[in-house]
Amino acid sequence: MSGFGFEHIEPLFLAPLALLPLLRSVLRGATIPSLLAAPVDGLSIVAGILLKFCGVVAIGASLLGAASPYVAGADVERFSEGAQIVMLIDRSGSMNETFAGRTPSGDEESKAAAARRILKRFVEARRHDLVGVAAFSTAPMLVTPISDHIGATEAAIDAIDRPGLDYTNIARGLAMALSMFKTSQADLSRAVLLISDGAGVIDPKLRDDLKAEFRKTNVSLYWLFLRTQGSRGISDQPAGDDESPQAAPERHLDLFFKSLGVPYQAFEAEGVEATEEALKQIDRLERHPVRYVEKLPRTDLSAWAFTLALAAMALLLAAKLAEVRLSVVDNAR
Repeated sequence: MSGFGFEHIEPLFLAPLALLPLLRSVLRGATIPSLLAAPVDGLSIVAGILLKFCGVVAIGASLLGAASPYVAGADVERFSEGAQIVMLIDRSGSMNETFAGRTPSGDEESKAAAARRILKRFVEARRHDLVGVAAFSTAPMLVTPISDHIGATEAAIDAIDRPGLDYTNIARGLAMALSMFKTSQADLSRAVLLISDGAGVIDPKLRDDLKAEFRKTNVSLYWLFLRTQGSRGISDQPAGDDESPQAAPERHLDLFFKSLGVPYQAFEAEGVEATEEALKQIDRLERHPVRYVEKLPRTDLSAWAFTLALAAMALLLAAKLAEVRLSVVDNAR
């Protein structure tokens, strides 16, 4: 059950002042010696009690509003479809180019700008996912941790089309993405979504460490390869007899991913439409039952207290304006 509390406790120390209207009337005193001879007027008695009550409410509710009462928020367990996803986004300099491999001009979009727009729609359509964002170029960078705050995730995605650096250190980026998953949430479906327009060579010394970490974390891996038109694809053989990773980094990275022992799928996209279709497929693949905790914000009750105080003061003001001045002379007439 949600708890009740106050933001400021000090105004409540003045609560005894609310009893003042019971000790003294707020209306003007009369000069008539006595009204005991007048017949009993039930309406006047009720009006007098009501005005005293209004005075108590006006002072008490004002002090209550000043104390900022609230009903505390709560953690509510919900069930839906979704996943825990880390978006690992390439921030190398080539992401600032279009899919045609040139600097954007006019209405043209860079690969980073197109990815930003499409990824925001992807996140908006999956409101119950827990999403984190990391970026990499020369070094990895944690942008936002895994959370259910869609606004923070969209702001992180907005930053991916800023000018990037030239080098692609994908190994350190993958290591950071894996480190973002919490072991206490191992029952959730997990996935790393790698968005890149190229591949770097992974140091052989790091491959075994990455393999062990992938299996330990138990994540699915999706590679959205934003391929520049006319460039070598993931499965293309290098020219000549050179089979080194340096000659065909995308092909060797794909082979490495297939050797990880975790669910893996690569998507090649040579344009905006292909990128959108790839994310739609990933969306369908990552629809799993998920249990999550929704944090409900606390409810501020100050406005209700001040509204009650204002209503009581309005009645008191109306009574004050309706007063009739009585005097001995008036009574003699």
